Amino acid sequence: MTSVLGRRALNRATLERQLLLRRHDLPVTGVVEHLVGMQAQTTHSWYTGLWSRIEGFRPEHASDLLAGRELVRVALMRSTIHLVTADDCLALRPVVQPAMDRDLYVNGTMRPAPGLDVATVVAAARELLDERPRTTAELGALLHERFPEGRPTPLAYAVRNLAPLVQVPPRGIWGASGQARHATAETWLGRPLDPAPSVERTILRYLGAFGPATVKDVQTWSGLTRLGEVIDGLRPRLVTFRDERGQELFDLPDAPRPGEDVPAPPRFLYDFDNLLLSHADRSRVLTEACARTRSRVKNGLVPGTVLVDGFTAANWKISRGKEGAVLDIWPFAALSRRDAEAVAEEGARLLGFAAAAARAHDVRILPPLGE
Repeated sequence: MTSVLGRRALNRATLERQLLLRRHDLPVTGVVEHLVGMQAQTTHSWYTGLWSRIEGFRPEHASDLLAGRELVRVALMRSTIHLVTADDCLALRPVVQPAMDRDLYVNGTMRPAPGLDVATVVAAARELLDERPRTTAELGALLHERFPEGRPTPLAYAVRNLAPLVQVPPRGIWGASGQARHATAETWLGRPLDPAPSVERTILRYLGAFGPATVKDVQTWSGLTRLGEVIDGLRPRLVTFRDERGQELFDLPDAPRPGEDVPAPPRFLYDFDNLLLSHADRSRVLTEACARTRSRVKNGLVPGTVLVDGFTAANWKISRGKEGAVLDIWPFAALSRRDAEAVAEEGARLLGFAAAAARAHDVRILPPLGE
């Protein structure tokens, strides 16, 4: 008989895989690789994701790796920018190409002009980007000069989806700023894409970082479709469970599945932390109150989220002014005194990391949202 994993059991298993039950003394590249990348379309908020997972993490530990081309930011899963190791950039980019193709041709406003030879456009773009990294606007304008039948923005978007483009530093460097300029991954890293990309290997790595999970979960994370047959082929290498709704869950046999009563300390998640985005059914972490607040955001500007006992319990935001930095925390419901103290202590540590240069720090736990 197949074992059933309840919500809390799934919660603790996922938090353990996501390195959030405790901080780990691991190198940045090891953590990023274990997580199969970190969503990183924002320039700096993902640093908090590393801080929440790595003991003694400092911003330069990741910035130096970006500058040294050991880490890169590139469009991958779900066609969104992810922070990955150089090896994973070359290995994962071909795996997710079908999702990138679908994103390009489903998007009516960005679809290539009828009759346009897209392969020729991409080849021309590669030449331009090999001359020097360029912004999307610069690339689109130059391509439009050569291919006047196409509009600049869709031309650049086609290249973004059909060629592996990394955003080069100083974009993404802590404390630095700059426009998003792109280079091809092959030129930036000096190596070709993996000639034998493996969907199967990618699924196994996903389970190691996010499992136990359903087929739909894997598809939600990757942006790929029709993975049922692929996972069926992997069954001899997997174990299966059921969730409380009867859905079949797949997992690696030796992956950790701690008990549901294992303590889960407060954790501050950044706005696009993969923990909140990588399952079709997010109830293993996401509370209904948090889901409602995230559904009401405008312009995609979601707040940071606080985990209490492993589940989303509050939003957070840091404001900076002349007098110092303030961390505001908005619970979805009243916190117990013990939880409030633990959240405030972790929040003070967050300010020490994210606003180290501020003259003063203040943590404010505000009245619950809706009160």
